[in-house]
Amino acid sequence: MVNLKALRPEELQDFIVSCSLPPFRARQLIHRIYEKGAESIDDIKEFSKQLREQLSRKAYISNLKLLERQKASDGTEKFLFELEDRLSIETVLIPDDDRLTLCVSSQVGCAMGCDFCLTGTIGLKRNLRSFEIVDQVIQVSKFISYRRITNIVFMGMGEPLQNIEEVSDALLRITRLIGISKRRITLSTAGIVPNLLKLPEMAPSVNIAISLNATTDEVRNTIMPINRRYPIKMLLEACRAYPLEPRRRITFEYVLLRGVNDTIDDAKRLARMLRGIPSKVNLIPFNPYRGAKYKRPDEDRVLQFQEILVNSGITALIRKSKGAEICGACGQLAGHNEPNKPDRGTRWS
Repeated sequence: MVNLKALRPEELQDFIVSCSLPPFRARQLIHRIYEKGAESIDDIKEFSKQLREQLSRKAYISNLKLLERQKASDGTEKFLFELEDRLSIETVLIPDDDRLTLCVSSQVGCAMGCDFCLTGTIGLKRNLRSFEIVDQVIQVSKFISYRRITNIVFMGMGEPLQNIEEVSDALLRITRLIGISKRRITLSTAGIVPNLLKLPEMAPSVNIAISLNATTDEVRNTIMPINRRYPIKMLLEACRAYPLEPRRRITFEYVLLRGVNDTIDDAKRLARMLRGIPSKVNLIPFNPYRGAKYKRPDEDRVLQFQEILVNSGITALIRKSKGAEICGACGQLAGHNEPNKPDRGTRWS
């Protein structure tokens, strides 16, 4: 059986032609799947009953299965979805005034091993296929029909650039088939330098966020092992070389860990490091979770850190933690269900 959602538009058209149907039937399918959220071929009402039955013998439309939905007091919602192989992912919906942002996952688990992130404790189970990434947008949109998702952030489970081909295809589908502007999509990366430089050739020019989180290689090596392969200097050189469109900036995300990377010297170094890069900084006070080894800095320290950056001419915002009470905040996603529990004797790749 062919999963119609797994087919790229050109593959879907080829499949339709192989079924001795005219190409315009593929356009009808794309409209129903991506704009109307069709869950089965029987939902394609432009097709006759006979045609739906004929097509159903050869193909189907997959759907993420909702296992759990939680809502925090601040309006943030977390969705636990099951994939066809029974692994699961988490997706977070974040309301903020006139914005409604969906935080999507790109992998089941993560191989980056960032020391402050709960997702990394799962290890990497597998990459998500592009249709599984896009389906997070489609499914959540059906649950919130009263509002439209305005922004997409690739900041959920996984490292997007470790799954660059599927993520690039997902970005093309989200922009071209669902219709969300590339300017309203942000991809966050820990810094896979070669793939960061390849991304503009493969995908729409979405916003880029770099998860930096340290100002020295010594500290970043400890909290973000990827730094041993792509150290800070190499990462920042890639950011300087990144082809930004006019009036676009790179966002640097900086998770503040008490006593680790939140000193006055860190703030001054960060300001020096970012000179010459069109940028802004999102300061993210650490979101604690059960068993975490790090602590959240005092509010005064966070404000002091921000002040140093602002006085150095850098736009620095303190990102509010949303959904922390349901473990939906930055660094807290884990996809808690039985098949996702880590096997300590296995390294996923």
